Amino acid sequence: QLSEREGGFDFVLANCENAAAGKGITQKIVNELFAMGISGMTSGNHIWDKSEGVPVLAAESRIVRPANYPDVCPGQGAMLLENGERRLMVANLQGRVFMPPLDCPFRKADELVAAAGDVPLVIDFHAEATSEKKALGYYLDGRVAALLGTHTHVQTADEEILPQGTAYITDAGMTGGHRSSIGMKLEGVLPRYLTGMPSKFEVSGDGLAFNGVVITLDDETGRAVGITRINERLSH
Repeated sequence: QLSEREGGFDFVLANCENAAAGKGITQKIVNELFAMGISGMTSGNHIWDKSEGVPVLAAESRIVRPANYPDVCPGQGAMLLENGERRLMVANLQGRVFMPPLDCPFRKADELVAAAGDVPLVIDFHAEATSEKKALGYYLDGRVAALLGTHTHVQTADEEILPQGTAYITDAGMTGGHRSSIGMKLEGVLPRYLTGMPSKFEVSGDGLAFNGVVITLDDETGRAVGITRINERLSH
């Protein structure tokens, strides 16, 4: 419905790291997502959560994991998508503030920009800290088509076109149950906060909502000329 309303999309991207009941991916779920019309998928630190998903990541050229993981890790950090004469480079990076240590995302971003050449580059920056996301956004302004934050599951209202033509949002949000604690049922989350003891987390299906952004690029320059935030309730 969104595609019809917007007049169709050249590329559809989704972050799949929590697709399998909140943790990682499976071949079945990946197949279902691609069947929905998704062009390519990004991920993050939870892409490793299901052991059965790691071979899928290694074999599927339309899924990327953060590029600043060591090169020996399965999968790839960037991919080239094509639709007719249109081409789009999509890459993944992971932050280091309040997250496990990895190679520098800023220096890795420089490598990705060089590799993309004149192909528009969209980066999913999977990071915790707003400050780190903002800093990378301005660092890459004018050199990438879009820098889209993920990881917190909470959509921010700061979408903008940066001064040199890069589309930016601190967090694109979450598609899933929003009557929850970032996608997990409260019945499992609250006991952990109240007691400090382990409790089982289960994915919530309450208050389903679709989050994301629609980005328009200039055909000549590859820079962004529009970014629209999407937050649509699918159920109550």
